[in-house]
Amino acid sequence: MSHQQPPPGWGPPPGAEGGPPPRRKGNAGKIIAFSCLGAVLLVVALIVAITLVARDGDGGGDGDPERRTPAPRSPSGRPQEESGARGDVKITTCEVDPVTKWAAAELLVTNRSSKASDYIVHVEFVDASGTRLSETYTSTNDVAPGQQSKVTAQGLDRITAKITCRIKDVTRSAS
Repeated sequence: MSHQQPPPGWGPPPGAEGGPPPRRKGNAGKIIAFSCLGAVLLVVALIVAITLVARDGDGGGDGDPERRTPAPRSPSGRPQEESGARGDVKITTCEVDPVTKWAAAELLVTNRSSKASDYIVHVEFVDASGTRLSETYTSTNDVAPGQQSKVTAQGLDRITAKITCRIKDVTRSAS
């Protein structure tokens, strides 16, 4: 028998001629780096959320009377003429979709301030006795002074009763 060389590519694998196989690079460093980055982003998001809740959770403790304005009431309990951000929002339609049974309120937002503004509107859907059946939020952004914006406040709860839509709260902030 003669000793012939095997064809190229048929020989022993690299590193098998008398030493340990080559070391594979691991991904442990990348995993640790991305885990740390994710943890930092989560902490930042929690700090922002806590700050917003602490600032706005007490009814607008930031001192801006235009920012959060609940619907004013007369001594008899009836709504008065709205002022501030609350007065910028009017309900144009209020109905329950016959197919989905979801409530929806069409709103007309008119920016009566002197600056372009963003609006967040809290709408509740109540039955004839005033019991809240559902609620939702909607928003519209960068509404110029004097400009109007039509938005829909869409509820996602199944409702079978006749409803009334009420604006619970309006937040307006400069864009």
